[in-house]
Amino acid sequence: MRVLVAEDHQVLARTIATGLRRQSIAVDLAASGDEAERMCLLTEYDVLVLDRDLPVMTGDEVCRRLRELVDPPRILMLTSAGALEDKVYGLERLGADDYLAKPFDFAELVARIRALSRRVPKAPPDVLRHAGITLDRARREVTVRGRALALTPKEFAVLRLLMEAGGDAVPHHELVRTVWDENLDPRTTAVRATISRLRGKLGDPGLILADAGQGYRLCG
Repeated sequence: MRVLVAEDHQVLARTIATGLRRQSIAVDLAASGDEAERMCLLTEYDVLVLDRDLPVMTGDEVCRRLRELVDPPRILMLTSAGALEDKVYGLERLGADDYLAKPFDFAELVARIRALSRRVPKAPPDVLRHAGITLDRARREVTVRGRALALTPKEFAVLRLLMEAGGDAVPHHELVRTVWDENLDPRTTAVRATISRLRGKLGDPGLILADAGQGYRLCG
């Protein structure tokens, strides 16, 4: 799951981001409304946690604009405007999917984000393409410039996650959680070994890059 937190209070934004990352949720931050809109147009987020009182462009306007998209993120308004009429306005007039007033309990925020991400699952296309690689999710087939690759289930799953990220970094913990499980010994070299084999089979060691502290991503 990938979440954008649009919050101009830097301490609160960092606190939310840190907490969500500990829950194995990938998080980006935006400090203004125009930045939040731009990031949502460039990246497919599952959930947008949106403060209503943002600089440059208000959260209300961001919500209105994103609702015009074909496939907008689920929007959770997180705001100090907690009166009943504010909630009704946010949900009915602005089109938010959920509304949580500040101050809030962090466990409730996580639960609401997870619930929103399950509400409308976003299925990537069956066939993914990136830098000459074609991956057929349904047939579990991979080709590189027409050359068929024989991948193990773990190699296929790792490559699928990297291709679904579209060049963005996939955190190490997300690879572990999705491809292996959370019980994998954190000291193991399983992820690094799988990446190494993938690089060899793809025929380009530089195609999969390691981002220090971020995970792995596809270049090209």
